[in-house]
Order: sequence, then structure tokens, then C-alpha cells
Amino acid sequence: MQTLPAPTQSAYSNLGTDTTIHRRKTRPVAVGSIIIGGNNPVVVQSMINEDTLDIDGAVAGIRRLHEIGCEIVRVTVPSMAHARALAQIKQKLIDTYQIVPLVADVHHNGMKIALEVAKHVDKVRINPGLYVFEKPKPDRTEYTPAEFAEIGDNIRDMLEPLVISLRDQNKAMRIGVNHGSLAERMLFTYGDTPQGMVESALECVRICQSFDFHNLIISMKASRVPVMVAAYRLLAQRMDAAGMDYPIHLGVTEAGDGEYGRIKSTAGIATLLAEGIGDTLRVSLTEAPEKEIPVCYSILQSLGLRKTMVEYVACPSCGRTLFNLEEVLHQVRSATNHLIGLDIAVMGCIVNGPGEMADADYGYVGKTPGYISLYRGRDEIKRVPEADGVAELIALIKADDRWMEPE
Repeated sequence: MQTLPAPTQSAYSNLGTDTTIHRRKTRPVAVGSIIIGGNNPVVVQSMINEDTLDIDGAVAGIRRLHEIGCEIVRVTVPSMAHARALAQIKQKLIDTYQIVPLVADVHHNGMKIALEVAKHVDKVRINPGLYVFEKPKPDRTEYTPAEFAEIGDNIRDMLEPLVISLRDQNKAMRIGVNHGSLAERMLFTYGDTPQGMVESALECVRICQSFDFHNLIISMKASRVPVMVAAYRLLAQRMDAAGMDYPIHLGVTEAGDGEYGRIKSTAGIATLLAEGIGDTLRVSLTEAPEKEIPVCYSILQSLGLRKTMVEYVACPSCGRTLFNLEEVLHQVRSATNHLIGLDIAVMGCIVNGPGEMADADYGYVGKTPGYISLYRGRDEIKRVPEADGVAELIALIKADDRWMEPE
């Protein structure tokens, strides 16, 4: 997936009429060949839904995602057999395709699995609420400070081998807290709240820091957008106050499918990105994983954080429109959507024409019945018959040496 460089950004800010998104300053963390954080573009990732024991199926799923722009691919590893299968998956990718940055998802009591899988992938994702599973006691009413600390020490002992392994291999860890799987002691101590989510993550962060391991990425996923947004805001605030500059992974978990799933994901992810929070993202849809990638790039492009496709500006149409705007926009998009980084405006009349498309590279404007005016920026270049409009637009882009043939 081609992309233009990320815009220059400075310290985290969200003041007044500043139209630039100032991303929170974070350290760069390598996940294979991809760098998350620092001054690097926000990274797009997803997860295959093939069983990791299905070597051929998993390789095909990883390749499909990577070929359409997914920069990091996650796989689930529920058993030692799955963990060992990743060695074969990685080798087959190298033999038949190329190296792809891989992340392994480790859950219940996963220390042995995590240690095996750390040999084969670039990042291990753990869920603090499940990595060391606390069996609930039906009659419990509280956790004493001593009990809370004792479990914390147990978590440290369980995490130590993985932390040291990843540290010594210069690999990464995602501390991925989920609202729906907070440990019982966090629920008793902080309630079912964003604060509990943040405390769960920071406990793991401090353990990693105590072993001088800093290749960390943190996430605070929830299925309810207000909870997710509040948790990430609190996480950024707490980390900044503590001098922690770890990158943040954004996502609304279990967002669903279709239009609502896309809107729900965008509502949470875009809100935080606009505030400068977030260095990598996944849109979680109950659909084929390949459907997630266009949504990720659309979110990033709409905020000006990455430019991987043409930005189309089009008026909503009204009684002044001099051609079938919806049809023409479709024609223009079909002819040009493989290009990188251009802004193209399709405007139905002179009223919504040059003024409102002033930032576009090229404009396609209805000015008189049956004719199209083509613009380069603010300058009208030529008028052509409506039937020739799209072809003439392509010719203009070619004349400026900004055309590339579709792959």
C-alpha cells in the first residue's frame, strides 16, 4: 500500500482554531519492519480468522490482508500446538511471499504459550485480566491490600520470563486491556470503570519497566464508545503524568458489522485520533478481515493523518446541478481511485464550484448545460462537452505528470 509521508506534527495540543492534529509524543517501537509511534504514520493492522493450525489457510489469510495494506497481522494462539505452528507459518510466508510483521494473541494462563510464540513473532499481545487468571470467589466482598499485592507479585512472576525473552530479542509486547475481561480484584477495587482498565495496564507497564523493557504498546478496548474514549483519555493523561511515552493502539472491540459497525468504530477511533491520541489502530468488524482495512484508511485519510487514496470533494446536489452528480462522481472515482494523494472535486454548478473546491488539485464543474469546466486548483483550464469530461480530466492529470496506470 503506497502512502504519502505523515504531516509534520508537534506537541500534543487541541486548542482554538488550529486545524493540525498534534499527536501525543511517543517512543518508536519496532514490530518487525514496521515502526509504531515516534514520528511515523499511524499503523494499520487486523487479525486473520483462520485457525492457526491450518498452516496454508493462515498463510493465505495473512497474505490477503498484507496485500491490501494491512501492515501488521495478528493471529490467535490458544494452545502450544498453535504456538509451534507459527514457526511453519512464518517460514512459508518467507518461502512463498515475503516477511510480514506478525503478532500473537495469548490469553488464559498463557506463560508457556507466550514463551514459545515469542520465538516466532514480532510482538506478543497479552490481556492482563486473563494472562494470570484469578478464579472468582462467590463469597468475596473485598480485596485487602495484602491480597491485592500478593496477586500483583504473582503477575510479576508470571510475566518475568516473557518480558525478559522479548527484551533480549528486541521484540514488542502489547498490553491489551479489554473492558469486558477485567480481573476480579480490579473490579472490586476500582469498579467496572475506565480507571480499573487503566490501573490494570499500568501495573503491567511498571512490571515491564522494572526489567528495563520498554518495547510496549498499550490498548484500552471496550465495546461501548464512551467507555473506550474515556479509558484512552485517562490512559494518555496518566502516562504523560508519569513520563511514560509508550505508543497507543486504538480500537472499539466487538463493533459489529455493516454500516453501524463502521460508524461505531469511527466514532471512537476518530475522536481520539483528532485529539492526538493513537499510533496504530484496528477496526474490528464481524465480517471478513479484509473489509476492515478500507475503513482504517478512510478514517486516517479523513483526518489528514495518512493519504493513501484520492480525496473526493463533491457537493450534495440540488436544483442548480447541471448533470447527474451521483453518476458522474462514480465515473470519476472509477477512473481515478487508484491514484495516490490527489484531491479531486466534482461540483454540480458554479455556485458550489471554484470557491468550495479551492483546496482541490483538480475540479470537474458544471457551468453551462452540456459542458464541463475542468480546473487545476483555482484556475479554469478548459471547457469540454459533458460526454468527454472524464477522459479530458484524465488527460489533464497526465499532462501534469501525476497519472499512473492501474496495477
